[in-house]
Order: sequence, then C-alpha cells, then structure tokens
Amino acid sequence: MSWKSRGGEKTVSRRWTLLLCVGSFFTGLVFTNRMWMVPDAKDIIRTSKSKEQRKEVITERYYPKLMDQKEEARKILGENSTTDEDLQLLNKTISNLEMELAAARMAQESLLKHSPLAEEPKAINTSRRHKYFMVIGINTAFNSRKRRDSVRATWMPQGEKRKKLEEEKGIVIRFVIGHGATSGGILDRTIEAEDRKHGDFLRLNHVEGYLELSAKTRTYFATAVSLWDANFYVKVDDDVHVNIATLGTTLARHRLKPRVYIGCMKCGPVLARKHILHKYANEDVSLGSWFIGLDVEHIDDRKLCCGTPPDCEGKARAGNTCVASFDWNCSGICDSVDRIKEVHRRCGENESAIWNAVF
Repeated sequence: MSWKSRGGEKTVSRRWTLLLCVGSFFTGLVFTNRMWMVPDAKDIIRTSKSKEQRKEVITERYYPKLMDQKEEARKILGENSTTDEDLQLLNKTISNLEMELAAARMAQESLLKHSPLAEEPKAINTSRRHKYFMVIGINTAFNSRKRRDSVRATWMPQGEKRKKLEEEKGIVIRFVIGHGATSGGILDRTIEAEDRKHGDFLRLNHVEGYLELSAKTRTYFATAVSLWDANFYVKVDDDVHVNIATLGTTLARHRLKPRVYIGCMKCGPVLARKHILHKYANEDVSLGSWFIGLDVEHIDDRKLCCGTPPDCEGKARAGNTCVASFDWNCSGICDSVDRIKEVHRRCGENESAIWNAVF
C-alpha cells in the first residue's frame, strides 16, 4: 500500500481509497446477506399483525442498509473512479444490487397484498423443486381477449396438452397481465373468469397501462423467476406467432452458457451508464438496456424475427423454420386476430414437433 505526504500528513492514494471502498462494500454485502431473504409465505399469512404493521417491519428490517450501500457505491462511482475497469466493476455491482432489490421488493409486496405469490405458497415450493427448461410469458392486455383466443387456437397448447408440456418438456406458457386501476373492478373480474375457464394466466402485482410496459416487463421477469426455476425466461407479445419446438432447440444451443440475452436486435445496443434500470418508452429497449453493464452475452438471432408469409413460409420450405413471425411495420402480426391462423398454417411447425424435440 502506498502513502503520500501532504502538509506533513499521510494520506491514502485515490486508487487505494477506491479499492478500500469497494472492498468494504462487498464485505457489507456478505454480512447483510440474510436481509435478502424474503420471509416465508406461511409466516406472513399466519401472523396476527395488520398488513401495514407487517409492511413496516419488513421495510425497516430489509431495505435501509441495502439502500445505503447502493448510495455509497453511487458516490464512489461518481467521485473516485479513475479507470474504465473501476467504472465497470462498480457499474456491475450497482446494477446487480438494483435488479435483486427490485425482485425482492416485488416478492414481498406480492406476499403482503395476497397476490398468487401469497395465495399459493405450496405451488411456489413445488415449482422451485422442479427444474424447468423455459417459461414463456405472453404479454397481453384487458381488451385483447380475441388475440388470446387466436393464440390458443394456433400455437399455444390447451388443457391437458399444456399440462403435459410442463411435466414432460419443462415448458411453461402463461398470458401475463396485471390488475386494473380499480382493484377488484370489472376488468379484474373479467380476467378472473377467463382464467377459471382456461387456467393460463400469470397475474402480476402491477397496474396495467400502456405507458407502464417497461415496469410490467421488469415485474414479469421478477415474478417468473420467483415462481419457476428455469433455464430460460421468454417474453413475447400476443400478436406474434411462435414455433415452440424451434424456440426450444434454438435456446438449447446456448444452454451451457451462464448468462445470455437472446433476441432480435433491431437498432443495436442501448447504452446506459448512470441509469441501469431507466425505463424507456419501448419495453424491449428497456430490457436490453438493463443488461448493459452486466456480464451478459448478447446474441442477435434473426430466426426470432421472421416476417409473415411469404418470408417465414419460404424459410420453412428451405428447412430453416422460424422461431417467431410478425410484421415489422406493426411490431406484431397486422390484424393478428384474423391472420394468425393463416400464418400458423403456412409457417407453423408440424404439430408433433414439440413432442419429438429433445432439448
């Protein structure tokens, strides 16, 4: 360790000050590791305290030191960093901390507000013991019932076939939606009735809104990770056609890679240094930017963004079946309710493909 003399006093160099701060930060993480643990669902449900009292206890116990550490790291990043390596190290630390904080906060709030996370603790425990291959979340809205039905009639298996897909292939598929601005209102009751009929929804602790798609995407991934232990988590819209077997075989090629983000990169990478979790207007842009600064390999696979016929049809005939098909000018299949069946007929994989596929 080097020392510099200033006015007769010994001071630590800026470089060593930075390294000592980083070391202290990680030491703090080790000693506060227990704070990351979300209270067991049954303990929260059975407690006699009121919801507000429980929320105060959890907030007071689990977050202050973590938030202090995050702010300390931000100060270090802004004031003492001198090299690109230091910046990258601290950026990764902050982004990892923010991502885990978001996931922990969402899970705790869901438990307190009696969302499916709190209402079905047995299902959570069972899911965590079973290893799934991939979870596919289909982003949908309250007014998209016809779109959902068109997906159910084409590429998404129904009833016992969907259950068999989960049990034998480890593939979970759910429509993803939050709640209306008025809790328990007509919008929520309509979705609940549809879910009783089909059983294919994942309800989020999130208020639906077009300008909140980025927040919804973040909540979806955090919720999916808390419910299912899977190799891959997929997000798709309800106006896109997907070939599940082709998607599975495509992802399987990257299965041994520890951290990958696979998608169709339309406009190149989105860089963000100070605001890792900044929410852009487009949720896919937001998702890509959140991984900047993390040790994640970005893979641009054009099979995930084929056009509708004749594009996907020609590729299928050539033996290069597409993973997903949509129209670029609509960011989905234009008039998908009427056209998705045609896309499925001309570009869809054989019905037996999913059952014969090995991932």
